Amino acid sequence: MKFSMIFLVSNILLVLSSPAFAKTVSPPAPIAPTPTPTPAPAPAPDYVNLTELLNVAGPFHTFLGYLESTKVLDTFQNQANNTEEGITIFVPQDSAFNSLKKPSLSKLKDDQIKQVILFHALPHFYSLSDFKNLSQTSFTPTFAGGDYTLNFTDDSGTVRINSGWSITKVTSAVHATNPVAIYQVGKVLLPEAIFGTDIPPAPAPAPTPDIAPAADSPTEKSADSKSSSPSSLPDGSSAYKVLSYGIWSNIVLATCGVLVMLL
Repeated sequence: MKFSMIFLVSNILLVLSSPAFAKTVSPPAPIAPTPTPTPAPAPAPDYVNLTELLNVAGPFHTFLGYLESTKVLDTFQNQANNTEEGITIFVPQDSAFNSLKKPSLSKLKDDQIKQVILFHALPHFYSLSDFKNLSQTSFTPTFAGGDYTLNFTDDSGTVRINSGWSITKVTSAVHATNPVAIYQVGKVLLPEAIFGTDIPPAPAPAPTPDIAPAADSPTEKSADSKSSSPSSLPDGSSAYKVLSYGIWSNIVLATCGVLVMLL
């Protein structure tokens, strides 16, 4: 009996110490940590097509034509979509170009026209509220560079632009979403560097015509003239006839009275 117990214990120890058993009861492998998901990259901003904006918001056909003919459109597109600064463009309507009598852009050279178009944009995005700060600076540089600067004033939200030759105001916001701001202006911005400082005076308002008093009617004048003219007085010969008739009547009556007394 003792031998059997020893044999049984020996077998159990032998099994427990065997490599196969140790392999089956090995501790489980550690659980790997869950990887942190990588955040998705921010979507790229939409491409801003200045041609489409100006065609939809117009009529800005004249200004757009100058943008294309001078190749300034490529400069503005690159600034709008490939820089962090953005762009601010001041666009006159077609009527503003048509009203230009003196001076006329048709007399400028090609490089001068290009400078005029570059003069209509700032190399930075400005919202309407930003013009309050710009009004506190003397000059704001434009894409034309050098002496081609603009001066802004903000009077209770009314933004005026002084180009050195012309003065106009911002009439409406065509597009004002970063990085592109497009504002409509009442006049073409003419730079002092090309046109000088001889700013034409603003046309005086038309005078209000005075209301003339009503003229006297011809009938009234004729009536007055008749009443005051000598021809309207009693005729002298007629008065003489009446007086003579009265005297003769008295003589006849007196003669008749005498005859009656004698008879």
